[in-house]
Amino acid sequence: MSQWWEYPALPRRPGERAILKAKAICGGGRTGRLAKPVGPRRRLQLRGAPTLLALTWTFAPIPTSAPAPPAMDSAARDKMQPALPPGSSCPGPEWPEQERAEQLARGAALKWASGIFYRPEQLARLGQYRSREVQRTCSLEARIKSVVQSYLEGVKTGVRQLAWALEAVQGAREALGQAHGLLWGMAEAAQTLEPLREQVVQHKQLQAMSQLLPRLRAVPAALAHTQTLIDAQRLLEAYVSLRELEQLQEETWAPLGGLELPVFEGLGPLAEALGQAVEAAAGAAGRLAREDPALLVAAMRVAEVDAGRTTSLEQAARDWRQRCLRALQEGLEQIHFGTPLQPGPGALAEWLEALRVALPAELAAAEALVAPCCPPHYNVVRLWAHTLHSGLRRCLQQLLEGPQLEAADAFTLLHWALHVYLGPEMMGSLELGPEADVSDLEPLLTLENIEQLEAIFVAKVQASVAQWLQKALDGDVAEWGREQEPDTDPSGFYHSPMPAIVLQILEENIRVTRMVSESLQRRVHGMALSELSAYLRSFSDALIRFSRDHLRGEATAPHYVPYLLATLNHQSALSSSVSVLQPDWVAPGALAPVEAALDELQRRICRLVLEALLAELQPLFAALPSRRWLSSPELLDDVCERTASFCQDFRHVRDPAVQLLLAEAERTVVLQYLRALMQGRLVCRGADERTQAAERLRHDAAQLRELFLGLGLEESVQCAPVLLALRELLNLRDPTLLGLEVAGLRQQFPDVSEDHVSALLDLRGDVSREQRLAALSSLQAGPQPSPPAGGRALFSLVPAPAPPLSSCLPSGSCA
Repeated sequence: MSQWWEYPALPRRPGERAILKAKAICGGGRTGRLAKPVGPRRRLQLRGAPTLLALTWTFAPIPTSAPAPPAMDSAARDKMQPALPPGSSCPGPEWPEQERAEQLARGAALKWASGIFYRPEQLARLGQYRSREVQRTCSLEARIKSVVQSYLEGVKTGVRQLAWALEAVQGAREALGQAHGLLWGMAEAAQTLEPLREQVVQHKQLQAMSQLLPRLRAVPAALAHTQTLIDAQRLLEAYVSLRELEQLQEETWAPLGGLELPVFEGLGPLAEALGQAVEAAAGAAGRLAREDPALLVAAMRVAEVDAGRTTSLEQAARDWRQRCLRALQEGLEQIHFGTPLQPGPGALAEWLEALRVALPAELAAAEALVAPCCPPHYNVVRLWAHTLHSGLRRCLQQLLEGPQLEAADAFTLLHWALHVYLGPEMMGSLELGPEADVSDLEPLLTLENIEQLEAIFVAKVQASVAQWLQKALDGDVAEWGREQEPDTDPSGFYHSPMPAIVLQILEENIRVTRMVSESLQRRVHGMALSELSAYLRSFSDALIRFSRDHLRGEATAPHYVPYLLATLNHQSALSSSVSVLQPDWVAPGALAPVEAALDELQRRICRLVLEALLAELQPLFAALPSRRWLSSPELLDDVCERTASFCQDFRHVRDPAVQLLLAEAERTVVLQYLRALMQGRLVCRGADERTQAAERLRHDAAQLRELFLGLGLEESVQCAPVLLALRELLNLRDPTLLGLEVAGLRQQFPDVSEDHVSALLDLRGDVSREQRLAALSSLQAGPQPSPPAGGRALFSLVPAPAPPLSSCLPSGSCA
């Protein structure tokens, strides 16, 4: 017999689809399946059955081949069968889905019938259709009965199984209740056994104590013996004894349930004493490696063995290995960088020198003596190098945070930290292995430390240099008032060693900083130039005070001019040697402020000297020009004599300052000569006097030229030729040609003005108003002449006399 899931599906015609849905709704579960297979021909006969749901369903007793359960009677069987409501076509309650399925089925049937019997000729076949539908309905009813019968058999089987399950559940519930009661009874019995359990535990503890009692009695003696071994520095034996005691403690701890016996109270302090002994031996590793290496090895072995110790007690790890490493580092730092060993004020250089010798020796001893006594993974040489480096770095930081260092100490520390420490004399020595390399560690001095030390050094040196320069200047100023003339060198020139000393000190400070760093060298170079400029300004101010006091008579200097000339040599020496303060690495123009200050000092000294010369010559020029001047050369002779006497001291001045001084002196004499001519003291009365005046100008120009040539002034830089140009203006016999002469004078001396020309025309005494205007107009005619190269101002420095006020009325002849 085929199974229900092997039957083919029904055809999916519209009417059949509705019929199948109705079967599914009415049957539920396994309904909707055919009871027996339907062949292809049978499927064709079933296609389109439209009136199945219109049938009235009646259920008769269905025979079954399965025997009824023996325990179920007819009453129970009737109770298990579902009851059909009156007027219902399927077993079970009325469902909305069933009604909708019937409506769809009827609609589909009507649609099918209207399509089949639409034409009249098809009505003749109505009988055939009716008989076919009857047969199909009978077949469907048989199949539905088979399906319902199969469903009822499944329900019966399920009911039986549910009954059996209910009985099993009830039996299990009763068994669980009995077990629960037994458990409560056992719990009450266990509570009554609790005192017995405690007695058992105590019995076990007493049994363990009785077994360990002989060993426990020996614990106090073992503790004392271990302490004796520690005091005798027999560290390995002491550690073995300590471990035996700790093992005994562990053996008693578990049986006693974690109870600590009073006999073991001294075990913790004993272990700490041994740890301190191991730590002390590690801290003195350097000394022990030389004197008692066995003790150092024992301490290291104890620390390493204890590092692998395991214990069942709830105790913190002792970590003696880390304590040994810390003791090694702390002991090494204490030896070299302890508080009593740190340098005091002024002792930094000696302390650094001692470190330069001690640190490489310490590293060599560590590699030769300490390293063989320690485990390889300690990396003793590397540990030594890093410890010394970190200790030295910390010590230097503390030193910089303390009182400010002196300049020498700051310089020594900078040079030592930047060059000596990592150099071949110390940590960079070829005798040290690669483990001693500290170049990859943090530098001894940070950038902030270097900046701080450089600033301290520059500030201290600057203060020292400024103080020394001020003292040197005060000494020079005090010498200016001496009764003796300035000192001279073997060549006869005024000489002072001060310029060479000043430049040597500044240059030495710049040069020595090259040993430290370029940044410090640049700082000191800038400081040196700044202090030299300040020194020159102070020197100039001192000269002004010296001259003022002398001229006022407050502090008359017996040798006023010679000392001024000595200061000019002083300035010349500085100017000629200041280039030593400009090394190759300095940018061009760095000395410009100093050179400008030197030039200003030179001009000031020359001005003071010329003022002294002018003070001697002004009374002589008061009588020039005059009638006496026209007839006799005595006036200019006195001027030349006084000038020659004044300039005799110029021979003590070195070149090129002496040439500058002579040129300025010659120009000062000429300017005084021109100023006297412009005063209008003399007016020529006729051609003879004009000729005499012209000849006097020629003679005076020659006399002045000879005077300064004799003093050593080159003729090319003399100003006396201006007198020859004025001579031509006076010697001209035709006044109508004065315009040409004035124009020529303008070409030679562009700074001549109308007032100057007017004063010269007044000296002639024969120039009419029209001729004067014509001569003056020639000054404005033509392009303005350019000053000759290297020419110096003359007329612009001579004050022209104001033109006299006219007393004539506008209608007079002057108008």
